[in-house]
Amino acid sequence: MLDHIPYLPYILSAFIGVGLAAATGFRVFLPMFAVSLASYMGWIPMNEHFEWLSGLPTLITTGIATVVEILAYYIPFVDHILDTLSVPLATIAGSVMFASQFADIGTFPQWALALIAGGGTAAAISSGFAGTRAASTATTGGLGNSVVATTETAGAGIMSILAMAAPVIAFICSIALVILVLVVGRKIWRKFRRYNADGNATTIDVEAVDRRNIE
Repeated sequence: MLDHIPYLPYILSAFIGVGLAAATGFRVFLPMFAVSLASYMGWIPMNEHFEWLSGLPTLITTGIATVVEILAYYIPFVDHILDTLSVPLATIAGSVMFASQFADIGTFPQWALALIAGGGTAAAISSGFAGTRAASTATTGGLGNSVVATTETAGAGIMSILAMAAPVIAFICSIALVILVLVVGRKIWRKFRRYNADGNATTIDVEAVDRRNIE
């Protein structure tokens, strides 16, 4: 019965695209490597405009980039540098992953949808985890950053697999993740600002006491 639904291929393509875009919000290169590997092995089809994703050079390049990106997030200070680049890079990667799932809707609609749905989803998730890492650094001195990094890598892998194997579930998870990031991320950011405000107030009080003692 589903075969008689005229727009079903486009709906499934959108679900796959959003799922892959969500995965790039966790890690930029891991989803691209997963898609490249799957298309290179013939597990998933790839439209003619994105056949470069199926090539061996792309597979090797994204594989190396994936390993480097994953390991770099466990290096103090480097992880924060990557966070400053992750949102724009995730937006681009999410848009490409979304666009790669469409073939016959025209160039402008394809990339307009890709930027809004794919890039927007990736940017929301990426910015949420960047804020979580900043809060982790402030509250744990960076000790909790490895937990955040591991969670991100696991999330990227799980979402990449779900997007290709169970696109409907991946789409639902993606929407839930965006909502979770917006709600929880806002709470974490408020606690982070309150923590900084309390720290600054304590510093000012100590300085005031020191000045009085000197006088």
